Amino acid sequence: MKTVICFCLIVGLWACSAQRISRQAISRQSGLASSNRITIAYERFGLPKNKAILLIAGTNNQLTAWPVSFCEQLARKGYQVIRFDNRDAGLSTKFTQATRPDWAAIGQAIQAKKPIPLLYTLDDMADDAAGLLDYLGIDKAHIVGVSMGGMIAQRVAYRHPNRVLSLVSIMAGGGKADFPLLAKPAVLASIPPPALPADTAAYTQREIKVFRALGGQAYKADSTQIRRQVEADIQRSFYPDGYERQGAASMAGFYAGREQQLQTIRVPTLVIHGSDDPLVVPDAGRNVAANIPNARFELIEGMGHLIAEPWLDQLAALILNNTDRAR
Repeated sequence: MKTVICFCLIVGLWACSAQRISRQAISRQSGLASSNRITIAYERFGLPKNKAILLIAGTNNQLTAWPVSFCEQLARKGYQVIRFDNRDAGLSTKFTQATRPDWAAIGQAIQAKKPIPLLYTLDDMADDAAGLLDYLGIDKAHIVGVSMGGMIAQRVAYRHPNRVLSLVSIMAGGGKADFPLLAKPAVLASIPPPALPADTAAYTQREIKVFRALGGQAYKADSTQIRRQVEADIQRSFYPDGYERQGAASMAGFYAGREQQLQTIRVPTLVIHGSDDPLVVPDAGRNVAANIPNARFELIEGMGHLIAEPWLDQLAALILNNTDRAR
């Protein structure tokens, strides 16, 4: 009987110790990196000695689009997790002297399949990501991207194949060039045009409507929480000017027709899409998966075009499962 009691005490102490370890604080470091002739702002969670997961954000998003809890969840599985601001967003280099995109010329070039007049492309942004890995001394990483970031992640995988351990592309197209640009135009019509750059109040209201529209019908967004997040992003960096330039690069990338390039990717690949995505049709994601050898496609019921709380655990599990395939 004493032996049983002793054993139970040991097990109980071990369980408490394991629980404390699982909840222990994750180290967090921020910095500015020189990459591809620009400056990239980044944050790193976890130990630098661990294998890296690089998270790439979407259009007009700062690195904060990847929730801290999500980054820490991945880091607790033994990874260093890096999130960063793309060029023209957040605290990274801003192209403040650049003119607005010529949308008419861009549309004509896409239709005529001619070179598109852009200040920078998604290829440039993929090279930014590879340059960040150089700066951090990371030889290879698991690459994860969402929306525009998913198309950037795809480019990292085929432009820098020796730097990539695995690939996860979330709610992104960019393979076949004849999918509609908007999955549900009527849903997105509720979003008003961008406000004047200095009007933070109007910008905040618009961003709240963006969250609600992109989240999908199953996402019951909390207005207070969304407002708090938007206001925190504004305080960190209020810079709506980069939205159009990133958007132009993203649109051009979506219609680039890169099926041949995708077919060269040889790392374990997972393509994730939400069934209620109002921006990118799920078939565009399916096409990406179909063109990457041995890629898997995962449709998440009810998810829209947002990295939101209801799906964080599922997304983390899917990403970690894909990293395991690379071992």
